[in-house]
Amino acid sequence: MYLQTVALNDVKCFALHGFYPEEQLTGTEFLVSVEVTFIPSGDTEDLQRTVNYEVLNTIILEEMRNTKKMLESVVKLILDRTISTFPFVLTAVAGIKKVHPPMPGEIDNSFVQLSYTSEKKY
Repeated sequence: MYLQTVALNDVKCFALHGFYPEEQLTGTEFLVSVEVTFIPSGDTEDLQRTVNYEVLNTIILEEMRNTKKMLESVVKLILDRTISTFPFVLTAVAGIKKVHPPMPGEIDNSFVQLSYTSEKKY
C-alpha cells in the first residue's frame, strides 16, 4: 500500500489578521503550509483522484483574505475546507507563521498549527 503526500510550504500572504486593532489596520506577512496524506487510487495522472495543490493554494489565499483576530481560527478554516474538498484525505496538517510578530525581542515568526486524522481505516 502506498501513502501519498501532497503539500504546499510557506505560501506567502499579506493579511490583516491579529488580535489588536492596529494589526488589523497595518497587516503583516504570513507563511502558510498545508500537508495532506491519502491512499492513491487508480490513475495517478487524473486530477480527480488526487489532491490538487492549485486548489490547496486557492483555499489558503481565500481564507487568508478573511480577517480574523486569532490565527487558530484561520488555520481551522483552512483545514476544514481542505478536508471538505478532499474527503478521502487521511491526515492533514495546516500551519501559519506570522513573520516578525510585533513583540519585544527579535522574533523570526510565531506559529500556529492544527492536525487532523481521519477515523477511516486504511
